Amino acid sequence: MNASSVKLSLGPIQYFWDRETTINFYKQIANTKIDIVYLGETVCSKRKLLRRDDWLEIAALLKSAGKEVILSSMTLIEANSELSAVKTLCSNTDYTIEANDMSAVQLLKGKSFVTGPAVNIYNPHSLNMLAKYGLKRWVLPVELSKDTLKDMQLQRPEKIETEVIVYGRLPLAYSARCFTARSHNLPKDDCQLRCLDDPDGLLLSTQEDEKFLIINGIQTQSAKTSNLILDIDDLINLNVDILRISPPSRHTEKIIDLFYKTLNESYPAQKANIELQKLMPAGGYCNGYWHGTNGMNWQESTEELSCQVTQ
Repeated sequence: MNASSVKLSLGPIQYFWDRETTINFYKQIANTKIDIVYLGETVCSKRKLLRRDDWLEIAALLKSAGKEVILSSMTLIEANSELSAVKTLCSNTDYTIEANDMSAVQLLKGKSFVTGPAVNIYNPHSLNMLAKYGLKRWVLPVELSKDTLKDMQLQRPEKIETEVIVYGRLPLAYSARCFTARSHNLPKDDCQLRCLDDPDGLLLSTQEDEKFLIINGIQTQSAKTSNLILDIDDLINLNVDILRISPPSRHTEKIIDLFYKTLNESYPAQKANIELQKLMPAGGYCNGYWHGTNGMNWQESTEELSCQVTQ
């Protein structure tokens, strides 16, 4: 695989932004070099400032701009109303669906679908089973390393695409409790939509003042932004088809441009890395999981994989 055949994707917005901000954001994304855009609320069903028709209008806008549009499902299903919403989403025939939990996978059986990073695909057997269901693309779970991916790529079913998150805070866990509401001494059922106050989530630090986690409603994220810009050569050698950027509240267009130039215009990865670090939200940066170490670690230089994956 060569760099020019690798696509860039934009993952769903993980945070809660107001309606106008979200719509304007995607109007700007329509003019970028991004190839694939994932749309929809994946974290909390109480985030309803955009309705289904709003998301479909955004999808139509992006499609008219030449983007492949994927509609993303919720990650943690806790109520019948949420399951009903997933059923409605999975009945859509105009766009491919990203399943973010196994209930969506079951509903999509027999159709072409994508699995998100929260679906725990850890081995080739899982990939083969889901391929029989209709899987066309899978997103690598964030905690897996390049060595694990190498083994899986060697046994990847034919015509299945692999996508890796290369930029953004990493989703680590989901809970029935809302940590944002709790931080404001509010019950989950009366959270007053306080997530709107934190467009990049709520930063937590340890007693030693080390940036540790991000609270984002029921979701817990890494405080550090994962950044694999220095690992693009490895990603290409591993036959990764799509590189995913998870959007922060600021600078997404510049981030897309830096990855695009590094992939397609021989822009130096080291230079792009320095520029990306200036654009990141507070918390620092990491690439530890990718290198098989503690997730919050940062490895400045990388060694090229000993052998290239061929299929």
